[in-house]
Amino acid sequence: MLDAVYSEPKPKVIAGATGDWELVIGLEVHAQVASKAKLFSGASTKFGAEPNSNVAFVDAAMPGMLPVINEFCVEQAVRTGLGLKAQINLKSAFDRKNYFYPDLPQGYQISQLYEPIVGEGEVIVNMEPGVARLVRIERIHIEQDAGKSIHDMDPNMSFVDLNRTGVALMEIVSRPDIRGPEEAAAYVVKLRQILRYLGTCDGNMQNGSMRADVNVSVCRPGDYERYQATQDFGELGTRCEIKNMNSMRFIQLAIDHEARRQIAILEDGGTIDQETRLYDADKNETRSMRSKEEAHDYRYFPCPDLLPLEIEQDWVDDIAASLPELPDAKKARFIADFGLSEYDASVLTADVASAAYFEDVAQGRDGKLAANWVINELFGRLKKEDHDITQSPMSAKQLGGIVELISSGDISGKIAKDLFEMVYTDGGDPAALVEKHGMKQVTDTGAIEAAVDAVIADNPAQVEKAKANPKLAGWFVGQVMKATGGKANPKAVNEIIASKLGL
Repeated sequence: MLDAVYSEPKPKVIAGATGDWELVIGLEVHAQVASKAKLFSGASTKFGAEPNSNVAFVDAAMPGMLPVINEFCVEQAVRTGLGLKAQINLKSAFDRKNYFYPDLPQGYQISQLYEPIVGEGEVIVNMEPGVARLVRIERIHIEQDAGKSIHDMDPNMSFVDLNRTGVALMEIVSRPDIRGPEEAAAYVVKLRQILRYLGTCDGNMQNGSMRADVNVSVCRPGDYERYQATQDFGELGTRCEIKNMNSMRFIQLAIDHEARRQIAILEDGGTIDQETRLYDADKNETRSMRSKEEAHDYRYFPCPDLLPLEIEQDWVDDIAASLPELPDAKKARFIADFGLSEYDASVLTADVASAAYFEDVAQGRDGKLAANWVINELFGRLKKEDHDITQSPMSAKQLGGIVELISSGDISGKIAKDLFEMVYTDGGDPAALVEKHGMKQVTDTGAIEAAVDAVIADNPAQVEKAKANPKLAGWFVGQVMKATGGKANPKAVNEIIASKLGL
């Protein structure tokens, strides 16, 4: 995969009235740590619970309550860093971020600014087969989430649900390496894929388990190259942050709108105010939320309730040894072991469950044939029914049995489709169903030859046409298959017809 990585990005260029502009994008992805308990308490993190039912005393900021670090959340952050080939800092520390959250009772957020647990890493973003981009990770820190304010239940009151308060988040901060809306969405897709493989975040954006703050600025062609040489962020233009994006499509739409908004202001002689904005999907526009704060606005200082976090290298090494095979490695192995195309391997490794299902189907069988049936037949049917692989009524063993029957010549591709429908709808063992319903393919060349002879004898005019135009021989194939109930071996039928007609 590294051979496919281009060091130079291809920027999205927007033509303005005064010339071309390029986009520069950085993302801060908030990923909820896959943990049954919160970062500093033992309260449950279960989604969908009754409001304010998953709240410990420390979450509610009751007097005298002190936070206690959840070791498993730390382990998940380290696992994520290792999966992103990042530097793991053996010493990190927590800070208080003083900012008013109406749904965070303590009045500050415990986060990590000065000494994060994970340093620089990388994500290889697959744009298309053979084309990838390298996006650098600046840092990953762990912090507590706020609760949820609900404004639509009463015209005069707002309600507060503290169930999310104190849930562990990993904030994954990228460098401003992303150059277009499609690349930004592809980056989030790839990051979510890696986190799911690692088991550190479920990536469910609808439930708020993963969301992105998107920083957008515009610059003139050549400015980005100067930034790369000097690392002077002033070359990139003033950025605006679009908060809480939870959809790949909306991320793309918001970036495009925000870039055009900034270009219009700059070309009109104005300046961009650094601010936080929200995206209105109904109007397809961003609107100002508040001026963008800098670190000093939050009055960060070391959290007095938590000692610096020190971890052992041996512990990190043990976590590294337990890492699963990650998407890029699995994709490369599928290509090498099963002879798959890069596209097919990408589809099959898109998520952990799909990859495991395919591998069970393909084990000891024709890998390309297995991929074809998993992608085209099974995935196609599941998509039509709006199901995912975990909801498949057909097991990998059953589909593997169908692939095996095709490979052995017991059934043809046409019969296999009928068998697939039977197993998908009603279940059962494929081999037993073939025997029960007499679906086994006719491979006896004598029987096939007799059927061919009968069709030729009954259609002398068509014989002359086929001899004059060999492409018409397909008509005979169809007639023989019809006469044999679709059970004749298609390859044998073609060969015998060609021989009989002298083609």
